[in-house]
Amino acid sequence: MASTSTAPRVVADQAGAVAAAWSPPGAPSSWRLTAAQFEVLRDDEELLALAAAIPPDRLPPLLFQAAATFLVLELEPHPLRDWFPRVGEAQPPLPADFNAHYRAFCLDHRDRLLEVSSLHRYQMNEVGRCADVLPALSPAAQDPRGIALVDLGTGAGLALHLDRYRYGYRRGGNTDSVGDAGAAVVIETELRGEVAPPIPAALPRVSHRVGIDVEPLDLTDPDVRRWLAACIPQEIGAVTRFHDAVQVALAHPADTVRGDAGEVLPAVVASIPEEALVCLIDTYVHVFFSAEELERFRTLVDALGAERDLDWVSIDPLVPMGDAATSSVLGIDVPPALLRRNRREGVFGVIGRLSYRGGRRSGALLGLAHPGAAWLEWLGPGAIVSSPRHS
Repeated sequence: MASTSTAPRVVADQAGAVAAAWSPPGAPSSWRLTAAQFEVLRDDEELLALAAAIPPDRLPPLLFQAAATFLVLELEPHPLRDWFPRVGEAQPPLPADFNAHYRAFCLDHRDRLLEVSSLHRYQMNEVGRCADVLPALSPAAQDPRGIALVDLGTGAGLALHLDRYRYGYRRGGNTDSVGDAGAAVVIETELRGEVAPPIPAALPRVSHRVGIDVEPLDLTDPDVRRWLAACIPQEIGAVTRFHDAVQVALAHPADTVRGDAGEVLPAVVASIPEEALVCLIDTYVHVFFSAEELERFRTLVDALGAERDLDWVSIDPLVPMGDAATSSVLGIDVPPALLRRNRREGVFGVIGRLSYRGGRRSGALLGLAHPGAAWLEWLGPGAIVSSPRHS
């Protein structure tokens, strides 16, 4: 029988890892609010006891933080609400007494917090991660075939519109941009490291797009939009991107399929014309699979790749998530130096790609990324590891 609660110490460790991931040393100050929310939870026994009542498969620290944010945005308590960003305004500075106010608010509304947590699941639709996906799609973008984009764990389907956004990759005082200058959604990220990512000269041509999710989200429902807005990190760039991307998705409805990807993916792929190149993308989805579920899904993708050309691009932390990680979601061998970095720096996204061409499989780890697209670091050729795991 699945556990209905989580040990408080486990919740504390998870909250600490998430805080370190959102706002590591050198991160923009706008990410401090999100990190502070998790730090307050990590350091408070009463709040940990509340969050520990959330079943482990519902991601207690993340769901607790989203529920607390939901209530702050709904109830607008003074002065706490003024420290959370609003679209069209600058990120408010975080005062020294934020932690005390936030803790008191959570305790004062503990019953409602648990009620909100019981009615929802955590779903962060961070459209900024499309900036991490785009360089990994560079070979597909150069392919004369159109791309059939299949978004795994699509949620609200915002990533299905990655070709409708504009991207800016900053390094120092220079920015390399791609996409329509008049795009409603502009995603910018800071480049780190010495290696330039392969930013395509033009956005890929998407001929088909479909999302898969066990619980697709209806953006026409204002209650759904309010909940998703609470799941977004309260950083002004992320909040603004989400607001604008929702408008794009509403203007261009995309097909979604309800179901477990492991069950419905074969039919979805079979429905795509042979002249299209299938590109599976997932961001922070398969990291939450069990080892057995992940192995079954890898085997399924291998079987599909034996029948037609496809790419699988994953932006996921190493697994199992945390400092005990040993491998990548894609099953590609991880260099020891990257494992050490994961233990030292906490959770970050690892960009990987599996490619199937003419039945032959190749794989590579390509880059590292902040979970909210604040920075992107491409790996050099020496760090890219190919793997013929299921030849």
